[in-house]
Amino acid sequence: MTLTENPGHGAGPGAGPDAGPARAGRREWAALGVLMLPLLLVSMDVSVLYFAIPSIAADLRPDATEQLWILDMYGFVLAGLLITMGALGDRVGRRRLLLGGAALFGLASVAAAYAHSPGTLIGARALLGVAGACLMPSTLALIRNLFHDPAQRARAVTLWTAVMASGISLGPVVSGALLEHFWWGSVFLVNLPAMGLLLALGPLLLPESKGVGGGRFDLFSSLLSLAALLPLIHGIKSLAGDGWNLSAGFGVGGGVLLAVLFVRRQALLGQPMVDLGLIRQRAYGGSVLVNLLAMVATVGFAVFLTQYLQSVLGQSPFEAALWSLAPTGGVLVAAPAAAALARRVDRAYIMGGGFLVAAVGFGWLAGTDRATPLWVVLVGGCVYAAGLVSAMTLATELALGAAPPERAGSAAAVLESGQELGGALGMAVLGSIGAAVYSAAMPASAPAAARETLGGALGAPPDVLDAARGAFVEAMGGAAVGACLLMLVAAGVAVALLRGASRG
Repeated sequence: MTLTENPGHGAGPGAGPDAGPARAGRREWAALGVLMLPLLLVSMDVSVLYFAIPSIAADLRPDATEQLWILDMYGFVLAGLLITMGALGDRVGRRRLLLGGAALFGLASVAAAYAHSPGTLIGARALLGVAGACLMPSTLALIRNLFHDPAQRARAVTLWTAVMASGISLGPVVSGALLEHFWWGSVFLVNLPAMGLLLALGPLLLPESKGVGGGRFDLFSSLLSLAALLPLIHGIKSLAGDGWNLSAGFGVGGGVLLAVLFVRRQALLGQPMVDLGLIRQRAYGGSVLVNLLAMVATVGFAVFLTQYLQSVLGQSPFEAALWSLAPTGGVLVAAPAAAALARRVDRAYIMGGGFLVAAVGFGWLAGTDRATPLWVVLVGGCVYAAGLVSAMTLATELALGAAPPERAGSAAAVLESGQELGGALGMAVLGSIGAAVYSAAMPASAPAAARETLGGALGAPPDVLDAARGAFVEAMGGAAVGACLLMLVAAGVAVALLRGASRG
C-alpha cells in the first residue's frame, strides 16, 4: 500500500474525508528525524573536502585537472541526476530509492576512503553523486507524503532547510576536526554509521510512497536532462573561475540547447519526467524561481566571506570554518518565526520581507573595510542568512504543497536542480562583479597575477599583498552590493508571482 493510496496515513482515530488534512503523529515525526540523516550527510559532502584536499594531494599526487575533478565530480553528478532520480522515485517508490541510495552512499564512501589513485577517488566521488541524487529528492518527496497538514508540513520543511544549510556549513568543520586526528579517508567513513542507522530504521518508520500510474520510465529524457545540466553547470562554473573562454561558451550554449530539447520532449510525452503544467502554476514555478535567486546570493557571496576570513584576516581554515557557522544562529531563529507568521499573513509578503531582510544584511556588508571588526561582519552574515533561509523555507513548502503527491519526487528534484543552477550562477555573477572591482582597485604596478586574484598576491612583497587585501575587501563590498540589488529584485518577484498563490 502506498501513501498516495492512503492519504490519511498518520491520522488519529475518527479522521475521515471531511475531517480536513490528516495530522501527523509521533511515527511521522520520528520518520522525519530518520530522513534528516541522509540529508545532513549529502549536504556535508559538498564541502567536506575543503580541508582534506591538501592531504589527498600529498598522498595520491593528482595533477591539477584530477584535483579539480576530485572536488567537483560529486556536485556535477548530483546536479545532473536529480531530475532522473526524482522521476524514478515516483515510479519505483521513494523509500526504495532512498534505501538503495543509502546503501550505495555507504559503499561509495568506503571506496573513496581507501582509494589508492586519483582515478579511483574520482570514480568513487561520482558514485557518491549518484547516491546523493537518489537521497535528496526522496527526502523532500517523503515529507510531502508524510505531512498532509499544511502547518505541520511547514515545520517539517523548516527543519529540512535548516539541516541542509547546516550540513554545508558543518562539512569543513567536521573535516578539519577529523583531520587533526585521522587520515583523509576518515572524512568519508564518517558517513557509515548514519547510513547504517537509516538502513536499519528506514523500513520500520518510513512507509512506501510512490505515484499511481506513473507510466514507463523515459530513458532518453533522463539522458537529455543529464546531458543538459552537466555542461551547463560546468560552463557556468568555468566562467566564474576563468572568465569567458571557448570551453565555457560551448558548455553553456550546449547545455541550454539540450535543455530546450528536453523541455520539448516533455511537452510531447503522455507521462513526462517533468510536469510542465505544474511549472506553469504560480505556486510552484514562482517558488522554484525565487529559490534559484536565493541560491545565487547564498553561494555567490559565501565564496567571498570564506576567503575574507582566511586570506584577509589570516585565520586558519578550521578557525574560519568555525566562524562561518555564526550566521546559522540567525537561521535557527528566523526560519521558524517566518513559518509561524506565514500561517496568519500571505506567505508572499513574508518571503518578500525575508528577501528585504537579506538585502539589509548585504547592504550592511557592503560597507566593510579593513578596519571593520569581525563581529560587525558576522552580524551582517546573520542578518542576510536569516532573511534568505526564511524565504527559501516558505518557497520550498509552497512548492511542495502545490505538487500532487504522486509527482512529489520529480517536483522536489526540479526544485533542487534549480538550487544547484542558482549556486553555479551565483559564483559566476557575483564572482564576476568581485573580480572587476578587485582588478580596478589594484595598482597598475602590481604583478599581473596579483592584479587578477588575491591568491596570486600571496607570495608577493608585503606592500603588494597589503594592497591586494584592501582590494579584496572592496571586491567583497561590490559583490555585497550586487547581492543586495538581487535580493530587492527577488522580493518584488516573490510578491508579484506568489501573492495569493497559497490560497490556490
